[in-house]
Amino acid sequence: MIRHLLNLTKPRISLLFAITGLTAILVDGTRTSPSLWMWLVSLAIFLVGGAANGFNQFFERDIDRQMVRTAKKRPIPQGKVSPRMALIFSIVLAIVGNVMLYELGGFWSFFWGVFTIVFYSFYYTLWLKPRTPYNIVIGGAAGATAPLIAWSAVTGNFLGLVPFLMFLIVFIWTPPHFWSLALYYKEDYEKVSYPMFPNIKGDKATKSQIFWYSALLFPVALSLYFFGILGVVYLVGAFILNLVFLYGAWMVMKKNDTKIYRKFFAYSIFYLLLLFALMMADKMIPIK
Repeated sequence: MIRHLLNLTKPRISLLFAITGLTAILVDGTRTSPSLWMWLVSLAIFLVGGAANGFNQFFERDIDRQMVRTAKKRPIPQGKVSPRMALIFSIVLAIVGNVMLYELGGFWSFFWGVFTIVFYSFYYTLWLKPRTPYNIVIGGAAGATAPLIAWSAVTGNFLGLVPFLMFLIVFIWTPPHFWSLALYYKEDYEKVSYPMFPNIKGDKATKSQIFWYSALLFPVALSLYFFGILGVVYLVGAFILNLVFLYGAWMVMKKNDTKIYRKFFAYSIFYLLLLFALMMADKMIPIK
């Protein structure tokens, strides 16, 4: 049961969400070494992300049963977790996570935590996703808030340049990441009448958007160096990662091959994880 409840949180996604928050704490520079406070804030961010994903699976349980991808992997359509249990579990995660944020980081950290759950679980899942092919463009904001949560916990402020740039990186990364998956599972989404970009705008337009978002991501990712926030270690690593990312997007645009879509989707996860790892490494390696 514990394993199935954990699967409700989409643990790998929630962990990546928490890592982007942890990175904001380290890049801020106020806390340069791991501490109990830092790990507790990261845990709270994981719980908030897990709650949002749990609510998402609760609300989409009927659709998940119809889709090949989700029917085989998600605990509610598999009958491993009841809808009632999923809802209760998600509520508990949301309460615990946000109370932790309030106690550890103050009001603005708590605000961003609540915003994340409300925006993703209710606005995106229930309203945006079934209505517009631009759902992931707007809804991607929810997956980019961890740096805002973490930075607010450190500083007590609403917003700053460091978390905003990190937010922007994840926000711009999200459409290429998700649309490559939507291309791969196009028929699955069409079956449940979700207005995903490839189904409404077509493959050619989707591939073009993937490429141009990837091109935009390149300078935005490097901006952390040009604003003087990070150094040469990050610049070199981020340049290489973005070059490969852009090449992958180019291949997606030029080839009609589902294997390429799948590989690009997989690389996009690796890209984001390694990019934020580079941010942390740059703070630990004193080369400017």
